[in-house]
Amino acid sequence: MKYRIVHETRYSSAEPISVGHNEAWLTPRTTGTQRCLDHHLEIEPTPSMFSSRVDYFGNLMSQFVFNQGYHTMSVKSVSEVELSTAPDLDETGPAWEEVRESVLAHQTPEDLEAYEYCFESPRCRLTPEFGEYCRESFPPGRPIVEGLRDLMERFFEDFENDPNATNVSTPVDQVFRQRRGVCQDFAHMMISMVRSWGLAARYVSGYLRTYPPPGKPRLVGADASHAWLSVYCGPLGWVDLDPTNNLLPNLEHVTIGWGRDYGDVAPVKGVYIGGSSPRLSVSVDMAVVEE
Repeated sequence: MKYRIVHETRYSSAEPISVGHNEAWLTPRTTGTQRCLDHHLEIEPTPSMFSSRVDYFGNLMSQFVFNQGYHTMSVKSVSEVELSTAPDLDETGPAWEEVRESVLAHQTPEDLEAYEYCFESPRCRLTPEFGEYCRESFPPGRPIVEGLRDLMERFFEDFENDPNATNVSTPVDQVFRQRRGVCQDFAHMMISMVRSWGLAARYVSGYLRTYPPPGKPRLVGADASHAWLSVYCGPLGWVDLDPTNNLLPNLEHVTIGWGRDYGDVAPVKGVYIGGSSPRLSVSVDMAVVEE
């Protein structure tokens, strides 16, 4: 399956912005089931400086600086990505305790890398209450993938998708109490639960293919950026989970990058001097490329 993705972010200000420094995580990763065939950024106005580098987590990050005044800035990311079907998971093992103990011992390079994702991060907390939520899904000896599926199904039943309930700074404690939020909240919330249970989990930023209502045409720009999580399952590697939709991502999820939480892979972020009454608009178009 091939997709062409256009992700445009536009900032505007009533007064000119004199200086701006920005970072962007918009280049899709190449993984075992995903290939980034092409990617480029179109930035207006032309930045005073532009560079790119691979960050600590292996994501390609772009940096651009404006030393001249502007009222509007546009960052358009154009990507072509090819996805292949993920292999079937072995849901008969290993047991979740085996994975947890292996990660805590971190005697292999893979376990050591996963161990970094067991701790708190700015947007993901570890609490006994979050860990207790997992207990029902992880009785002794249960295969880890089976337990994760059960946890995700329970989460999907208990938490309601509500775009008006939270904002980018809403803490996971509040999401847990009100049982409402959006994909970013749900990724942070389930990561907090899994880490509180002693397992390793990371935040994944990307895109999700959407479908128009029956009988309606597909609207250009109506797709969305998306967030989910990935849990380390020992010899099975990292397993992606989408708690917003209660499914294991496959051919309709495109991965941009991953980190401890949203702050490590925000699509576009930065600081600026000047400006007033800022406005932000974002559009994403994810279209299938015909073979």
